[in-house]
Amino acid sequence: MSPKKGLVLGSGGARGFAHLGILQVLEEEKIEMDVVVGCSAGAIFGAFYCAGLDLHRIGRLFTYPGFSKKLIDPAVSKEGLIKGDKILEVIRLLTKDMSFADLRIPLAIVATDIETGELVVYREGSVAQAVRASISIPGFFKPHRYQGRLLVDGAVKTRLPIDIARNMGAEKVLAVDVKKGMMPNLTSAMDILLQAIEILEEDLLRAQCQKVDLLIQPDIGHIGSFQFDRAEEAIRLGRSIALAKSSEIKRIMK
Repeated sequence: MSPKKGLVLGSGGARGFAHLGILQVLEEEKIEMDVVVGCSAGAIFGAFYCAGLDLHRIGRLFTYPGFSKKLIDPAVSKEGLIKGDKILEVIRLLTKDMSFADLRIPLAIVATDIETGELVVYREGSVAQAVRASISIPGFFKPHRYQGRLLVDGAVKTRLPIDIARNMGAEKVLAVDVKKGMMPNLTSAMDILLQAIEILEEDLLRAQCQKVDLLIQPDIGHIGSFQFDRAEEAIRLGRSIALAKSSEIKRIMK
């Protein structure tokens, strides 16, 4: 009997589109996963993958000129710049309002309870609601109120939740970190804040990475967390590293 295989998709904002390219290659190469864990951007693409959506169609949709801007609904609020209602509705529509029980592959999505500091792991209920909670970058998206909790980005606690995959029974874990490398041109206060958080995360990430069987880190640090207009480039970079490592993935995850 082959070992149970887990895939962990980390946070990264616009860099997270690299996850989509990697997932496309995993499907093309018929490399199957038994469980998936997603954090922030990784939660979005993990949900699409586990729901069985056409990942190339998703790529065309999200790289269509002007599409990303249509997902932005400015908030008149001190809690965040973006309401997040539009992206919640798009995720709900694309996943056909699935619950976790409806997914073809078991999925866990992580968020952070900003009032208690707890890591919250969703494995039941609405997939779209859990994704909306997980992507709530503090200061950018308004925190998401769901099931009595006020939730923000799962990356506040862990940008690469490998332990969750192990807790789901994964004996082999492939993790994808899309935050490797420092962004060279910091053009806004939000860029500076996010880069500072990533620097703070490094020690924890190094400890976490000791627990994986294979870590993939696309060379994508030059793309800013909010440069959604570079989605096509990020997808291409994800595909490139996945194709280059496909033989290694098959060997280690067999």
